[in-house]
Amino acid sequence: MKIKCKKASLSGSVTVPGSKSHTIRALLLATLADGVSEISNPLPSQDCLSTVQAIKKIGAEVQIKDGLWTVTGAGNKLHLPAENDKIDVGNSGSLMYFLCPILSTFGGKCTFTGDESICKRPVTHLIDALNQLGAQAKSINNDGTPPFEFCGPIDVNKTLLTDGKLSQYISGFMMAASRLNGTLNIKLTNPKETPYLTMTKLWLDGAGVSCHISDDFKQISVKGPVQIKSFKKAVPSDWEAVAFPMIAALISESSIVIENIDGSGSQGDDKIVEVLQSVGADINWDRTAGKIYVKGGKKLSAKNLPNQTLTVNISSFPDAICALSVIACFIEGKTVITDIEICRKKETDRIWAMKSELTKLGAKVEEGDDCLIIYGCAESLHGGNVESYKDHRIAMSLACMALGLKQGETIEINDAECCSVSFPKFFETMNTLGAGFKNAD
Repeated sequence: MKIKCKKASLSGSVTVPGSKSHTIRALLLATLADGVSEISNPLPSQDCLSTVQAIKKIGAEVQIKDGLWTVTGAGNKLHLPAENDKIDVGNSGSLMYFLCPILSTFGGKCTFTGDESICKRPVTHLIDALNQLGAQAKSINNDGTPPFEFCGPIDVNKTLLTDGKLSQYISGFMMAASRLNGTLNIKLTNPKETPYLTMTKLWLDGAGVSCHISDDFKQISVKGPVQIKSFKKAVPSDWEAVAFPMIAALISESSIVIENIDGSGSQGDDKIVEVLQSVGADINWDRTAGKIYVKGGKKLSAKNLPNQTLTVNISSFPDAICALSVIACFIEGKTVITDIEICRKKETDRIWAMKSELTKLGAKVEEGDDCLIIYGCAESLHGGNVESYKDHRIAMSLACMALGLKQGETIEINDAECCSVSFPKFFETMNTLGAGFKNAD
């Protein structure tokens, strides 16, 4: 699907979907639980629906109704998929990295695969972790990407030593430890994305699993076995999705309200509010009401910051790179987004992809191994035909960028249907605010 986007002014209020990160954790822990769990406000995205299909293969039952998913856990009857059956994660790296360690607690062989995008993502760090803990794991094509297979069980008496730059598989082993007889120790030499490790700990704490993380996130220990009990929990709104209507309003001189905002601090992406406020963005977060008021029209500038540069270390919220790259084009001065190496291992190489597509649209962007430098140049921006690389965050960010262009300029985005991975009905939702996104096919 090709989407055509152009200058528009937004108004009104909008609610973003539930958090993908929370939804997938909830589904997996409900699968491990004994009994019936109720998950309200789940994200009905492709990634989460891939998780539903996966947990059905290992013993869980799921009933889906609008706003409420009911999971009958497998509990002690959890099992590997049927012989010769594979776990197909679709486009979900989270599902792959979370569920693989859980299933590695079994003695037996298991194979993971996914869509075209997933099968290009490196999994050498995951394979190495499995082998360190005694599972026999390998990439089937010997190229370090899915499909891959392993044969467990992992050994709780071994210590996992890894850099921890990618948090997802660390969270997977933390959840897996609830099934092990003993304490799993994990040592990280260079932990990144640390809010997601905290999120996993909070879910494990709520499930009665003893979990300790050192202040520097370099030492993690989880004690099992624990028979997780069923639960009833609501999924908080997704901060990664909040970023898109927020930047859209700021660059299009609009005024909107974003409702049902998660103020728990369990999602590191909420730091984007502080980042944008530092360059003059008019954003008011009413934590009591759970609402954010965003008003565009104020000049965004890094001129009053040290070296007239907005420097943002996003190691703890790397998924914000697409939204931040777009709004940086409208910020006077220079923006340097640092500590972003892990962004090369997401749905696509987001560092290269954002430089490529923003440059097509008139932006001045420089790419480093671990940084992206963007020079504010709103006057030189123009429309064009761009690629999403089938990456949901790239597609949404470029659509929002079009709202701030000069009158008559349009951006056409290829393969824009990928937005449904994390924000189902993104274009329809934004159109309720007046975005005017149209199907160009």
